[in-house]
Amino acid sequence: MEFVDYYKILGLKKDASVEDIKKAYRKLARKYHPDLNPNNKEANKQFQQINEANEVLSDPENRKKYDKYGKDWKHGEEYEKAQQSQRQSSGQRGREQSFGGSQGGDDFSDFFGSMFGGQSGGGRGGRQAKYRGQDFNAEVQLNLIDAYQTHQQTLSVNGKNIRITIPAGIENGQTIKIGGHGGSGVNGGPAGDLFISFAITNNTKFKREGDNLYSTVDLDLFTAVLGGEITVDTLSGKVKLKVPPETQNGTKVKLKGKGFPVYKKEGQFGDLLITYSVKIPTNLTEKQKELFTELSQS
Repeated sequence: MEFVDYYKILGLKKDASVEDIKKAYRKLARKYHPDLNPNNKEANKQFQQINEANEVLSDPENRKKYDKYGKDWKHGEEYEKAQQSQRQSSGQRGREQSFGGSQGGDDFSDFFGSMFGGQSGGGRGGRQAKYRGQDFNAEVQLNLIDAYQTHQQTLSVNGKNIRITIPAGIENGQTIKIGGHGGSGVNGGPAGDLFISFAITNNTKFKREGDNLYSTVDLDLFTAVLGGEITVDTLSGKVKLKVPPETQNGTKVKLKGKGFPVYKKEGQFGDLLITYSVKIPTNLTEKQKELFTELSQS
């Protein structure tokens, strides 16, 4: 198994912080995402490597094992247990070695080859232990209007196209698990899982807080004073509202059930809360000013 330098793939040094890893991953994932590089095999391969590097380095435990055991990091725990067992049975203190990945010198290949059925280790045979595959992480970017309706998307993860259904009402930053779509298991072990996090951009004039939406609607002075009927926008279309006479600036109106869908609860919605902003007329004619003067003195 060839060593892959995950730090080099993300353009980072070995002392990179968690935040450095996160920023580097997001920047490169956007650059090499298959949707932005259709029919580009090299970009697709690069995207897979970026995902793999992030999956390992963003997990503190996996990163620790990778820094110590390099290409054999997945079996680090088994190596340590076996070494401890050997020391106890022989009464001798074993020598632990730190493996820096791309550095030369001794590594653990003989041990892992014999323990997990490989060809190294002087041809020594070992039992074929089964191990669960690696979990994968991916990020999906959506517009708010996309998250308003249940829909399907096709993702490219580690060279495979996976079609997923995204439920309406998904939250920004929410993560869902797709079981069995991670890395393949070792020696027939079960596959890992795929964890998908969502980054939602608000491309509407509404503000979202949970299942509720908020909007500010301009109201002309005459309608505010005399009352009337206006048309307002919602994510499901336009609706008409009756404005009572003498409506004050800052008045709030709740449109029940016109908010955002409740996640995985079919037919349930939050509310839309509208705040009226009364606008003072400008560029008045002399006649209009006289009428306002007369009104103020009445």
